[in-house]
Amino acid sequence: MDPWITAQLKAKGLLTEDLSDEEDEDEDESDDDDDEDSDDEDSNDEDSDDEDSDEDAPPRKAAAKKAVAKAAPKVKSDLGKREYKEKKQAEAVERRVLKRLARQAYTAAHIAHLGAGIFWRDDTRRPDAFDHPQRETRAQELKLELTDAKQLAGALGLTIPALRWLSFHREVDTGTHYRSWQIPKRDGKSTRTISSPKKQLKTAQRWLLRNVLEKLPVHGAAHGFLSARSIVTNAQVHAGAEVVIKVDIKDFFPSITWKRVKGLLRKHGLPEGVATLLSLLSTEAPRDVVQFRGKTLYVAKGPRALPQGAPTSPALTNAICLRLDRRLSGLARSLGFRYTRYADDLTFSWHPEPVLPGTSPQPGTGALLRGIGQILEGEGFSLNQAKTRIMRDGTRQAITGLIVNGAPGKATARVPRETLRQLRAAIHNREAGKPGRPGEGLEQLRGMAAFVHMTDAARGKALLARIDALAARDKG
Repeated sequence: MDPWITAQLKAKGLLTEDLSDEEDEDEDESDDDDDEDSDDEDSNDEDSDDEDSDEDAPPRKAAAKKAVAKAAPKVKSDLGKREYKEKKQAEAVERRVLKRLARQAYTAAHIAHLGAGIFWRDDTRRPDAFDHPQRETRAQELKLELTDAKQLAGALGLTIPALRWLSFHREVDTGTHYRSWQIPKRDGKSTRTISSPKKQLKTAQRWLLRNVLEKLPVHGAAHGFLSARSIVTNAQVHAGAEVVIKVDIKDFFPSITWKRVKGLLRKHGLPEGVATLLSLLSTEAPRDVVQFRGKTLYVAKGPRALPQGAPTSPALTNAICLRLDRRLSGLARSLGFRYTRYADDLTFSWHPEPVLPGTSPQPGTGALLRGIGQILEGEGFSLNQAKTRIMRDGTRQAITGLIVNGAPGKATARVPRETLRQLRAAIHNREAGKPGRPGEGLEQLRGMAAFVHMTDAARGKALLARIDALAARDKG
């Protein structure tokens, strides 16, 4: 190898001493063979060699560069490949750690995501096309001044991650925020699922009830779960009627999904993000409990809807049914009927005197039932045909557990006679020292007496006094 090229390779660290020595020896041997023939020529051309060395310098440099370029990748592959890979791997690990830390910092202050099928955006600065035209004015009128998730979390006494945890929707989950059990329905053939929220969610729902839902408008025909309203006020409206029609809404609570709740809250001025969170806090999907590979899974079998047993569900039903109550009230008035609603029980009654001038002297029962079905369908509900009852004068007319037949000298709405007999007999047996039957403990008897007191204060007070005497005797 050319000595000048060898020197350049050594300077670049691309040629070891041993390799250069071997190459020099090879060159020396080849040179020795030609020395004898070339001595004369060398002696004659010494002057010309000096001149040629200067002229050959550029080609030698070019050859050196080519040799360096050719040798560099091989040496880098042999000596630096492992270090290069380790460096890249360390950089990748560092990027993943930084990305995870950045994500944790972001989700600590932002909702970010609420589960599959739930729209969410953290940027609340942009106006939403579905906002109420006078959203802020509407919210101020109802004193619903919640603007974003951070403010809602502060009002609930929660952190953003805790609020997201309570609101998050999963189709398949390893846990649930509710305790559920079955109770038999009145027909004795089917059961009703009661879902009671656990402590942390129940606290949030009670705050929602007091600070948001109780401020929403409801119709005057609604009598369930309202202050100064009860089953008594619901039944008294229909006392003395000639015809009473009872209608039941099929799957009432499951029909009110989280999207309907969200729409209700947005209609009353709450922004999109807050309405989404509140609707998720107050709803839950019906779930099946499944055992899979040693784990208990809760699998959703329908959309999120109002659970029976949550403190927010009754108030939401009254607010959502505002337009339904308006339409049914208008239908009833047009046909000479009176109308009330207690949860999912709709009651219509026709009295001998027309409610409005010009109405028919005979009840238009068929027209009423057709109109009820059409209105319910238009409002997203369906009529439970199996529970529709038409009760005429002369038959027993029972509304929300109370009798409303207009018998002379009777209260407008009263407890059924058999209930009074059962209560008196149970109290008498306890006074005589006989053991009570199952379901006839003192607390159960006290509840039945309070039920009587709602419709007949004097009789209920006397029964409560006898029960108090029994309780005092048992303690003594």
